[in-house]
Amino acid sequence: MSFSSTSPWASGKSFTGKSYRNGPFPRRSFEIGAIVVAFIYWWPLALGYVVWKLSGYPAFSELRDLVGRTTAAGASGRSRFAAAFEATNVGGTGNLAFDAYRKAEIERLVAQRRALDEEGRAFAAFVEELKRAKDREQFDAFMAQRRAAAGSKGTPDA
Repeated sequence: MSFSSTSPWASGKSFTGKSYRNGPFPRRSFEIGAIVVAFIYWWPLALGYVVWKLSGYPAFSELRDLVGRTTAAGASGRSRFAAAFEATNVGGTGNLAFDAYRKAEIERLVAQRRALDEEGRAFAAFVEELKRAKDREQFDAFMAQRRAAAGSKGTPDA
């Protein structure tokens, strides 16, 4: 005698015949409950499980490779995007005329940037000198006023 269940949660299919992605309903409710309990007691484990679940249940070897790639890019102090961008642009475009033009333009922009930085430093020094001169002028006016007030107190009024 063979028993077979035709209930939807036993077969992993709904009444309409669709398959459940994450398994039958009782398994999902247990999984959600376990995640809630894990968040209550130890949230890093629950968060890791949710990330693993949302990423499509990758195999642990895939996760290891992903961590290895991100730490290798991070160890050099650059992002993976910067490393990929640099890898594609190191050798140039293959068009020697364009590569020479691009190099000349980059050098011109770098020289212009240096000139602007120098002008910025010169202007900052000029502003500092103006502030110093204004402060000196105000200080001299204050001292002259104070001397005048001290001089008038020191002379007898007859």
